[in-house]
Order: sequence, then C-alpha cells, then structure tokens
Amino acid sequence: MPPMPIPPVPDDAVTAFQIEGEPVRGRLARLGPSVDEILRAHDYPEPVANLLGEACALAALVGSNLKFDGRLIVEARGNGPVRFVVCDYDTSGGLRGYCGFDAEAVEKAAQGFARPGARSLLGDGHFMMTVDQGPDMDRYQGVTAIEGETLALCAEQYFAQSEQTPTRVRLAVGQADDGQGFRWRAGGMLIQSVAEDDARGPTTEAWVRTQAFFETVGEDELIDPLLSSQQLLFRLFHEDGVRVFGSQPLRAFCRCSQERIETVLKSFDAADRAGMVEPDGKIHVTCEYCSKLYAVEPASLETAAV
Repeated sequence: MPPMPIPPVPDDAVTAFQIEGEPVRGRLARLGPSVDEILRAHDYPEPVANLLGEACALAALVGSNLKFDGRLIVEARGNGPVRFVVCDYDTSGGLRGYCGFDAEAVEKAAQGFARPGARSLLGDGHFMMTVDQGPDMDRYQGVTAIEGETLALCAEQYFAQSEQTPTRVRLAVGQADDGQGFRWRAGGMLIQSVAEDDARGPTTEAWVRTQAFFETVGEDELIDPLLSSQQLLFRLFHEDGVRVFGSQPLRAFCRCSQERIETVLKSFDAADRAGMVEPDGKIHVTCEYCSKLYAVEPASLETAAV
C-alpha cells in the first residue's frame, strides 16, 4: 500500500507567542505561496531573490505588530550591485516587494560566495522602516546604516537605535518541495525582551536564556513546509513553555490597478504622453511590483483630462 500523503501544514501566517511566565515575547513568520508569487513575478538571480525574500519575512514580522490600519515599508538602499530592496506590508496581511539591481554586478559579487548577504549586495547605504498610518497622519521613519551582512542584523541594529528594545531576528529563504514541486519559501523569527518594572523584576536572566534557545533554530526549520509554527515553537522553547496567540494571515497583494496607472499618466503633459505611445497605438505600463502589464488608450486620458 502506498504511503498516505502528508497533509500540508498551515502556511502564510505570522504567529505571536510569549515564553510562559517570562518577560519575552516574539513572532514567527512562515511564508509559502505568498513569497513564491512575489519572487516569481521577476526573473531575479538567486542572491537577489534571497534578499527580497528576507525583506518580505521581516516586513511580516514587524508589520504584524502594528495596532492600527496602515502600512509598514521595509527598505534598504545602497551603492552596491543591488541598488535597493523594498517590501510593503499592509495590516490586512498583504505583501508586495521588488528589487533594483545590476545583473552583471550581482553575478560578480556572487563569485566565491555560497550566498552573498545584504552588505555584499547593497554596499554602503541605509536600512529604513517606514510606518504609514494613512493620508491624514504623518509618516514615521527610522533609519540606520547598513552594517550587518544580513537584513536580520540590520533590523536588530534598527531596534537597538530607534526603539531601545533588545531584539533578535532570524531570517531564512530557500526553495523547498511542498509536494507539488520546488517553490520559494521564507521564514523568520523575532524575539524581544519586555522592559523590567516593579511587577516583573529583573529580566536579564530570562532574556539570556531565551536567546540561547533562539540561537539553535536552523534556517531549514524556518522554511520547512512540513513543520508547523506550533511544532517549531515547541521544539525550541518546550523547556520553559511557550504560549501561542492568534495568527495573522499573509498573502501576496499588489495595489496597482488600471485606475491608478491612468491617474499617474494624467500627471504628464500631452507632449510627454504622446512620446510614450507604442506602435500599437497604446501606452504600455508594467507594474514594478507584480510585473502586470497595463495597456492604456491615449484618447481616454485626453477625454478624462478635459
């Protein structure tokens, strides 16, 4: 008798947790079809896909903790082979992202490396997290230099400087067989020490102990399609106990639309729009995030502008 198929574990979600009885909280992100859709929208070299996958996992980890309707934008810009990487998370769980890069420079940077990291790909530059609470509120942006070789280290430095919160981050990206073929996956874990007060008392010992368990998590575990979030958390923290709270679902979602594209085109004057018309008589625009192609009739823009 053939073996019974292994049922898929829940995917594309961020799970919040707390170490039982200890002042340490965290979140665990597992991305499957969502990150696969984002990365396959472009023909990225593997190092670039890995960098964008890390940005998506990080945006999900941090953005899922927002307490209001809005967006979190994780972005890094530098003078290296990858000019920028950006991931946009909204509080409904939608993710989108893309990279700008020089293919030849990326290929050169990858020589001699199994997988060049953020510092090798981005060079000198800045790592940013921007919180957008909507048109009626000012944006908040925190900026730190790109000093760590990974986006996880950049994020840890960001939290240390911008929020003075002891934070550890682990990110992983790779391709794994989910039973239907090899697909891109990403995962991440974030833990933070809750500030001590009169009720909690000293928190240093609990933080040191939790970090020791955190250090044992492997990249393969973070992207394993057969290992659930609950199983991984129990594997790591069962000695102290871990309390799991609700999960925030994730999905690939782009805000581009025909209407948005036409609005942008209307911001150009008629002479500029005339120069955009292609041989078929239409203006073609490709979304940088999802690679969807839009075709716009120039006459419709002229009529709408009257």
